[in-house]
Amino acid sequence: MLGLFGTLQLGTRGLATQRQGVEVAGHNLANASNPAYSRQRVSIRSTAEVMGQYGPVGTGAEVSGIQQIRSQLLDSQIVVEGSVGGSLEAQQSALQYAQSRLGQQLDRLASGTEASTASNGVGGGRQIAAGLADLFNAFQSLSTNPTSLTERHIALSRASELAVQFNQLDSGLGTLDTQLNQTLTLDARSANGLMAEVASLNSQISRIEGGGMGTANDLRDQRQAKLEELGRIVQFDPVEQPGGTVDIAIGGVLFVNDSETPTQLETFDPGDGRLQIRASGTADALAITGGRLHGTLDSRDGALQELRNAIRGIASNLVSEVNAIHSSGFGLDGTTGQPFFLGTSASDIRVNPDLASNPRQLQASADPSAAGNNAVALRLAQLGTKPIASLGGQTLAGRYSQGISDIGEALSSVNRQISDHDAVSSMLSSQRESVSGVSVDEEMTDLTRFQRAYQASAKLITTVDEMLEITLGLKR
Repeated sequence: MLGLFGTLQLGTRGLATQRQGVEVAGHNLANASNPAYSRQRVSIRSTAEVMGQYGPVGTGAEVSGIQQIRSQLLDSQIVVEGSVGGSLEAQQSALQYAQSRLGQQLDRLASGTEASTASNGVGGGRQIAAGLADLFNAFQSLSTNPTSLTERHIALSRASELAVQFNQLDSGLGTLDTQLNQTLTLDARSANGLMAEVASLNSQISRIEGGGMGTANDLRDQRQAKLEELGRIVQFDPVEQPGGTVDIAIGGVLFVNDSETPTQLETFDPGDGRLQIRASGTADALAITGGRLHGTLDSRDGALQELRNAIRGIASNLVSEVNAIHSSGFGLDGTTGQPFFLGTSASDIRVNPDLASNPRQLQASADPSAAGNNAVALRLAQLGTKPIASLGGQTLAGRYSQGISDIGEALSSVNRQISDHDAVSSMLSSQRESVSGVSVDEEMTDLTRFQRAYQASAKLITTVDEMLEITLGLKR
């Protein structure tokens, strides 16, 4: 039997329980606009019964805990999709930088739409394509008038302009490589910082939950936000331990163990100037499978490197093919054996300064005794349509067009994948919001319910107090 004092304690427990409900509802409302917050719910249970005159009698209710409403499956899927999105966005960014260097809308070109020249394109794609055409047209004009100094000046000028365009484009792509290397270093540092924060949160969560002080809901929210942010940088394997901590492994290497970070990500140069990622204290590159680090590595070492190799190959073949023909000819002054171009690739191709300063030495004739012979000039002009074995049987211009088309298709593919990913990501976010998001209307309803229950508990205490007064008055 409870008695009046037992009923008074029942009312007191009721006040405490409903007050806790008001506090939780208020906490939810305060975080209604916090994207990293998952709503909480107070768990209430009946307290132990006591035996009364007519059987067991309830003693009221108490709070058994504060439950966090989360779906671990959705959380893990969002982290994984974040890694996919981070990789795609990094690839898109790198390819768009290349697009600006080339001066063309590559994704439009790949889709068959006429490309537009960007106003800030430096040594861009359309300039290279036009430069090749202008050079071979100049050789064609020279073949019709091989003794003309004007035509020789024009041919050398067109060649110089084309060489500068190759130099600028190669330099621009080299600068992009450097920028991507810097991005790798910065992202690796950011990932290390996030993993250190996860380790710190692990320590705090373990201390609270291991000490029997309940579930560290807000700290778990903070950790989940850090994990999602980390996932956008690098894909990792999370392993939740019984004590509430989360271990993190990347490429099979443990980076967060309980509250410790036994190793860190670092960049290193394997010898070719293109930075890779490894775990500190190891020699080999990690297998990065997602996140911005993956996207940066994939685009730099994939489509962009192929483009740079293609441009260098075109420039190298232009030098060797033109020089092979030109060196066999004779200039107006009988000069022979002179190379037309110096250098070996897009980075250092340039017109022979001896020719530039004295166009008479341009070797357009195949006959040293016939200055008006145009055989060599004609062969130089025909080089524009000549299939070249080392370019896969393509012409110089054709190989360049293919290189532009390839990287354009790569950008177009990434754009399509980002569109598909955004749809999946939006669906997952909506699903999580329906599970974990705070509904202001629902919380206001709960707030009113707890408020009324609190008032009722207070009324119970007042009633018992009055009954005690009456009981004590009976003795007088």
